[in-house]
Amino acid sequence: MIVLMGSGELTATMVEVHKEVLSRLGRSPKAFFLDTPAGFQLNADQLSRRAVEYFHVSVGYPMEVLSFKSKDIPTREAEQIFRTLKGADYLLVGPGSPTYALRQWQGTPIPEILRQRIEGGACLVAASAAALTIGHFTLPVYEIYKVGQEPHWVEGLNILSHFGLNTVVIPHWNNAEGGTHDTRFCFMGESRFRTLESMLPEDVSVLGLDEHTACIMDLEREEISIKGVGAVTLRYGAFERTFPRGKEFPLRVLSERAAGAQRPTEAMEISTSEPAPGPQERGLWDSVHSIEDSFHKSLEDDAGDAVKALLDLDRLIWLAQERKEHPEFVSQARELLREFIVLLGMRLASAPKSPQDCLAPLVKELLALRASFRENNKWHEADAIRDCLRRVKIEVEDTQGGYRWRLGS
Repeated sequence: MIVLMGSGELTATMVEVHKEVLSRLGRSPKAFFLDTPAGFQLNADQLSRRAVEYFHVSVGYPMEVLSFKSKDIPTREAEQIFRTLKGADYLLVGPGSPTYALRQWQGTPIPEILRQRIEGGACLVAASAAALTIGHFTLPVYEIYKVGQEPHWVEGLNILSHFGLNTVVIPHWNNAEGGTHDTRFCFMGESRFRTLESMLPEDVSVLGLDEHTACIMDLEREEISIKGVGAVTLRYGAFERTFPRGKEFPLRVLSERAAGAQRPTEAMEISTSEPAPGPQERGLWDSVHSIEDSFHKSLEDDAGDAVKALLDLDRLIWLAQERKEHPEFVSQARELLREFIVLLGMRLASAPKSPQDCLAPLVKELLALRASFRENNKWHEADAIRDCLRRVKIEVEDTQGGYRWRLGS
């Protein structure tokens, strides 16, 4: 099996995915976390420890760390790692830099071992940065998004084509971290990603993975299922097809060259095995987006509801910390909370300072209309306006210089 995750490999949204896949591997599969993509990071060991703790506490299964941070290690140590890798039944590879990982694996037996283990019945779980590496080409995210290099591709491990899928894998397909700028398509944005797509050979497709979403490829059964909170998108140029959460379909659907190559009977084979998620089933990201919608809808109409949204988001952040969710999730949620506080402050600053300030424009117009009635000797109409204002506790006092009004008690 191959499992591709758009993100969230160590969060609550993927717990059931890990459990399900492990249950398919027979009795007591050997599970490992390979740390290569994050090998250059100072917190690499911390990430590895978190993976082990996550599997022990949340998944309820033991996991060991297979540390191959760099290929510049003693030969004897490297050979021991390769031997251990050949015995892995469940291998999780996750965050970091895809191009760094490729450089470390290049010239080593690791790519071939991965293919052999998959063929031998093991499961490779490639998430986030690691998911980028296993397609025909790899997107150099940091080089383009952070360093400013021109859009380009680098050669990937091309593991998927070995199993009939000539594609590139793009995690974080629906990313929204940019706020004011487009960071979909793994931080590339629409226009830049379209440029990247135009650079691909005609026979290479794009497989986009939403965040906190898993695409489970059971190669023996030739079946695919989508789990998590989002969708998986297949694109060939202008052709696009989306497979939402809960879909199960034949593996060959992803290997079709174009929409026209899919017979109607094949399209009908796609079925939904899970109901649409209810409020209690939604992942944390769905909850955040729901709170965000509520906040913006209530910001103009009901400050009380806006405050409730702030409290809901604060509670969700604490819940995520207690569940030991990924620090990236907690950090982004906190940024959103700070943004909400600023927006609510700006809204309150622009609001009238008192009820009298709020009512002043309306009262001014009504009293101007009353003055017009008085000038035209329409005393009945003028008195009706004064009586109307009195009923809502607005007192009007006529003076030689005009009128004064105030809110009564």
